[in-house]
Amino acid sequence: MDKLNLRLKLTRQRAAIPEQKRRENARRIRETLLDQPWVQMAGLVACYWSIGDEPETHGLVFALWKHGATVMLPVLRDDDDLDWAVYDGPDTLAPGRFGIMEPVDTRRGVETIRTAALVIVPALAVDRTSGVRLGRGGGSYDRALARVGPNVPTVALLHDDELIDGVPSEPHDQPVRWAVHPGGLVNLSTATPYR
Repeated sequence: MDKLNLRLKLTRQRAAIPEQKRRENARRIRETLLDQPWVQMAGLVACYWSIGDEPETHGLVFALWKHGATVMLPVLRDDDDLDWAVYDGPDTLAPGRFGIMEPVDTRRGVETIRTAALVIVPALAVDRTSGVRLGRGGGSYDRALARVGPNVPTVALLHDDELIDGVPSEPHDQPVRWAVHPGGLVNLSTATPYR
């Protein structure tokens, strides 16, 4: 299946998830991540503020911040690349381009993601073998992930049934090293569940 049709299929699947199930999924994903020592020790975390039917990250961002991490959220630039700014609580966000909530803090630049100890990204699906993620098609996160060091954990958040075989890929697509879904955490370098 090509990227466009796979996106349409996954978008329809997400739209059918009941709200109560979405909340439960978000809680399970958040708890799974926060239980990992490498998440607890990450001093600087690049994350995202979820929108629509994405696995909800608002509680995760708040929990990371409350536990002492510096959390950077993306700021979508006019060229569709991602700048980064620091989250300093829920009152420090304002609608940005396309109405997506962004920190009002000083923009730190596209290269700032290189300093993150943990990078959490959205995805519609992730290939369970290659770690290639399917995004929404703008390429913003592929550009950001290309700047991340080889030893930094990169994590995609998914709903159930979004860790799949056969995600179409192109040369610019950047894989992630981990996927978290309501059923648990998967290390994609070994393609096995991790507890």
